[in-house]
Amino acid sequence: MTKYFFAKRTKWYLSLLHRFKDGICIFWVGHIPTLCLYDPNLIQIVLSNNVHIEKPDEVLLLREWLGNGLLTSTGKQWHRDRKLLTPTFHFSILKQFAVIMSDKAKNLIKHIEKILEENPGKAINIQPSIDKAAINIILETAMGVNAYDIKSLFDYKMAGYRYNRLYTHRVNSWYYRLLKPIHNLLPITKQIRENVTCLHNVTDEVIRKKKLIRKTEGELIDYDIQNKPRNKAFLDLLLDLKNNDATLLNDEDIRAHVDTFMAAGNDTTRISICWALFCIGNYLNYQEKIHEELEEVFKDSQKPATVQEISQLKYLDRVIKESRRLYPAIPAIKRTLSEDTKLGDYIIPANTRVIISMLLVHRNPAIWPNPLKFDPDRFLPENIKHTNPYAYIPFSAGPRNCIGQKFAMLEEKIILTAILRQWRVTCTETPADKIALENIILEPYQGVSLHLVPKKRNKEASGK
Repeated sequence: MTKYFFAKRTKWYLSLLHRFKDGICIFWVGHIPTLCLYDPNLIQIVLSNNVHIEKPDEVLLLREWLGNGLLTSTGKQWHRDRKLLTPTFHFSILKQFAVIMSDKAKNLIKHIEKILEENPGKAINIQPSIDKAAINIILETAMGVNAYDIKSLFDYKMAGYRYNRLYTHRVNSWYYRLLKPIHNLLPITKQIRENVTCLHNVTDEVIRKKKLIRKTEGELIDYDIQNKPRNKAFLDLLLDLKNNDATLLNDEDIRAHVDTFMAAGNDTTRISICWALFCIGNYLNYQEKIHEELEEVFKDSQKPATVQEISQLKYLDRVIKESRRLYPAIPAIKRTLSEDTKLGDYIIPANTRVIISMLLVHRNPAIWPNPLKFDPDRFLPENIKHTNPYAYIPFSAGPRNCIGQKFAMLEEKIILTAILRQWRVTCTETPADKIALENIILEPYQGVSLHLVPKKRNKEASGK
């Protein structure tokens, strides 16, 4: 299971754009026909419909790790849980989370400075540092526990990394489809179980820590520095719901939601930040515009960015959107059609497996002229207003869109702002050279290596 397997698969997948230009094609995975959509009008028919919320078997395999969380649940349970959990990402709660995000971004800067001191003049792989900051943020915001109290975070990160690859290799292998009845006897299944056990051990530890905090502090009436009641973390809400009505959630449900948010809230955001830095480090003319905007908003301030300041960074927002267009953290989502459905000139029968490809629709030349060109101005209001909203879906769309997308965007802006207020960055690889590995997430092979030059040094060198 090497990079060549995943790289070749991604290259073949992208070739569909040129082979089938009407935004719909069919291919076979083993003996199962799979419909692939990358026309936004066809995608809208599926994603906007409350009927088509079922996931195919290979997605439901994720229940071995994520249980019946929001990603893998269906039917009445999904509708109930989505309604219960939506309030945890209200804007007022995100404003509170921003303080923690800024604090972790400050720690990230110190961590990077230390690495640069140990490796003067050398490019560094920024991904491990971003990974650490992202997992700390999800723990201390959504879970409300101190990341330093969780002793197995490195094991968690590595187990998740291995699981993503094993899962992708399994569901795309002919032998899995052919030998499915005896799959539990195969060596890959043992490896998957070992990694899932490690992942569950960490989430169990997180839940235990949170319960201990609540028991120690009482059923907290928590107050912020202005003596106003503090909004509770996501995990607090889950435990409150269980305490108030045990029929709503049991311990298994709580772990499933924690597993889901630990995975989704960590993996997708950290990868998006890395891809954004990859793009910023390659397109220096656009990076210069980011620095101009940062100087206009922050001037000589050294204070962490506030939510209000972050909201003023319109150009950075467009850069992030363009990097997500070219490199969506989740390259595709899958559905099983719940009824016969007309898609274009075809009637597609119920129970058909459908792949909705963000990677392909975001690079579809029929929608995005010169699609491989990096151009943040695509997302100027006047340029995007006539674009089908289903042509750009990094967080999915419709009723099953990402519940945490505002959280993810805020985190990405805060971390990128913290880095770019300190350094100018240059990437050591070009888009033509970079291998993108399509696992569950779209990963940059071997991370993202950057040269980081302090901005103060630039000013001194130019005589400013």
